[in-house]
Amino acid sequence: MDATVSERVRGQRIGPGHAVGVTEAMIHDVVHDFYAQIRVDPALGPIFNRVITDWDEHLAKMCDFWSSVLLMSGRFKGQPMLAHINVGGIRPPHFVRWLYLFKQTVERLCPPDAAALFVVKSEMVAQSLEMGIAASRGELLPVRRPAAG
Repeated sequence: MDATVSERVRGQRIGPGHAVGVTEAMIHDVVHDFYAQIRVDPALGPIFNRVITDWDEHLAKMCDFWSSVLLMSGRFKGQPMLAHINVGGIRPPHFVRWLYLFKQTVERLCPPDAAALFVVKSEMVAQSLEMGIAASRGELLPVRRPAAG
């Protein structure tokens, strides 16, 4: 992905994903492809497979989540922070791996501007969850800056 696209997206107030071509079908494809990778990933698979008992339900919830984040659909109903705190065993390297796989997925499946928006939003989500989980343990984490490009 062109670094200037990512920089441009980060440097402005992000509007709805419609403006950069994000669609419900694109969200579906990203979520399903990404979690297919997660399920077999040596670092993340054991955590997700231990916690998620109904993958169809989880994928539908994740489609609703990303639709709400990117398209402001309001479909997602849930408490992601509480859900992630309750998982246990999630550490900073897990977030690094999650972001890496997510970025690879969106850059492969989406046009550059849409991929850049997905990446920026995923970094915000990851940072929020990582900090919330650490705080629930009484830990403080340094703020991780988004990767360039």
